[in-house]
Amino acid sequence: MIRIKVFMEEQGFKNEFDDIDNRAIHIVLYKEGKPVGTCRVFWDAEMQAYLIGRVAVLKNARGNHYGTELLKEAEQVVVDKGESVLCLAAQITTTPFYESLGYKAYGEAFFDEHCPHIWMKKKLS
Repeated sequence: MIRIKVFMEEQGFKNEFDDIDNRAIHIVLYKEGKPVGTCRVFWDAEMQAYLIGRVAVLKNARGNHYGTELLKEAEQVVVDKGESVLCLAAQITTTPFYESLGYKAYGEAFFDEHCPHIWMKKKLS
C-alpha cells in the first residue's frame, strides 16, 4: 500500500490508519496500470469543512506532478459536493507545494506524532 510505504516505512509514522478511512472518499492515481499516489477526502463535522488528508506519492514516482493531480481531483470532489473550501493539515516541509496550488496557512504549527504540521485552506472556484 502506498500509505504504508510513504508514511510508515519512509517517514516513521506509527498510526497511519484510523476510523476516518471508513467514511472517506479515497483517490488513487494510476500510471501505466500501477498505483503511484493516493489521498483521501472527508467531511469534518467539527471544522464544518471538507478535509484532504494522507496525500502520498511513492518515492520513485515523485517529481512528475502526481501530487498536483491528486489535489486537483480532490478539489473537484469537493466542488461536486457543492462546497467551496478545502482544508488540510500539511507537514511543514510540504507547505511550499500546497502554497503553489493556492492553499494558505493559518493558525499555529502543531505536532502529529513526531512531525510538525500546519493547517492550510483554499477557497475553490
